[in-house]
Amino acid sequence: MKELEIIEADFSIKKHADAVLFVTDQYARDPMGLGGALPDNIRDKLIDELEKFPGTFSYIAFFDGEPAGIANCVYSFSTFNAAKVINIHDLAVIKSFRSKGIGEALISAVEKKAAETNCCKVTLEVREDNRARNLYERMGFSYGEPLMYFMSKYL
Repeated sequence: MKELEIIEADFSIKKHADAVLFVTDQYARDPMGLGGALPDNIRDKLIDELEKFPGTFSYIAFFDGEPAGIANCVYSFSTFNAAKVINIHDLAVIKSFRSKGIGEALISAVEKKAAETNCCKVTLEVREDNRARNLYERMGFSYGEPLMYFMSKYL
């Protein structure tokens, strides 16, 4: 029987740091990511920056001991609810591990942490053409009314 384990990453543990970096890089290579590997200068500092940035945490999915997925998250705040929010910044499952319930398990772990830390909601952003939208909708995520858009401006 295949074993799925979801753990909160401790970046001081090499196995955890390596897994987060590996899956994040694989996600970057996917067409839903950057479409190419993380640049070396980003790879070299990603774990250190995640570890020291306040309110950031990651969950790692290990499938039969192999890194299979991640949820990189950050706390935010809702002024309209006067409460914390968890944003799933990256949710990624390596292609060979998809359709095994890993994405659902990662989201469930984040939702459990949100409840334990008195968050009012969990948010994520998703590309319109991402097949994972079906998972997110099945897990109760919605676009809200009126339809909200996520905008960004790189500096």
